[in-house]
Amino acid sequence: MTAVSNNKPLALTLGEPAGIGPDIALAAWLGRATSQIPAFYLLGDPAFLQARAAALGLDVPVAEVRPDQAAAAFADALPVVATGHAVTALPGRPDGSSAAAAIGSIRQAVADVIAGRAAAVVTNPIAKSVLYQAGFKHPGHTEFLAELARGEGAAPQPVMMLWSPTLAVVPVTIHLPLRDAIAQLTTELIVSTARIVASALRRHMAIAQPRLAISGLNPHAGEDGGLGSEDQAIIAPAIEMLRRDGIDARGPLPADTMFHEAARQTYDCALCMYHDQALIPVKTLAFDNAVNVTLGLPFVRTSPDHGTAFDIAGSGRANPSSLIEALRLAARMSTPTQPS
Repeated sequence: MTAVSNNKPLALTLGEPAGIGPDIALAAWLGRATSQIPAFYLLGDPAFLQARAAALGLDVPVAEVRPDQAAAAFADALPVVATGHAVTALPGRPDGSSAAAAIGSIRQAVADVIAGRAAAVVTNPIAKSVLYQAGFKHPGHTEFLAELARGEGAAPQPVMMLWSPTLAVVPVTIHLPLRDAIAQLTTELIVSTARIVASALRRHMAIAQPRLAISGLNPHAGEDGGLGSEDQAIIAPAIEMLRRDGIDARGPLPADTMFHEAARQTYDCALCMYHDQALIPVKTLAFDNAVNVTLGLPFVRTSPDHGTAFDIAGSGRANPSSLIEALRLAARMSTPTQPS
């Protein structure tokens, strides 16, 4: 199995219990040997997970453990750290137990990694609509994790990276309506985001001189102002600042020519101006193995790049590939490396 920093296990959250998170966690544990998965423990309700395994016809013994017992138990059973939130939700049918179980699992995972009990946080998909009904105030996982990290000092700037062996992308603005994303796009935001990305690529991906390709906002990167002023007024100055910092950044580039095979060989990460500009290409090219990584936090966090898939939860048809990649990437990012 993949080595993890200081031999600490990864903390895997339950996600929405009525979704495919429990299914893919069980499947990932079953494939632990052939997929070279690092040791992890799941934060949730042990009885619920044992019942889901039985319903799926999976031979997965569940061992209720403390985090420090997880690595030793991992070879023979799925280690589960109880959060105290009993789950009654059925596959595809979230209920009143769903939100508390999902949120409690995230809170405990972050607490464990901050306390040094786990090497990194890996999160299963949540159903934001279910959480909103329970009073959840954050746009998504990324912003909630940033809030939980406040206890480690100044509020961090969370940066969402979608990583795959084929393509890595970062949206500068994240979960915002498009008109709000454009209104909130600033030179300073682009610069701070790019600095966090470059630092993470050096520190966690062993890339000594990260190459960043930065997209324009408008079609054809604005056509020298003919199709909008933001590319020249906001994005170009950010790139100049980054270059003065010694960061290999280029652009603004037309987004419609950034993602073909030859173009992808010229950069390590593409920074895009809004959510769909970044996520459409990566989900097209690497839907099954892309990993969501949150940069800018005082701990490593990865997640599968898909949703709860209520329609196939409990059916045995959920593909664990993205979760497996998320676990493997979390282990890689948690292990000290030397830049190449």
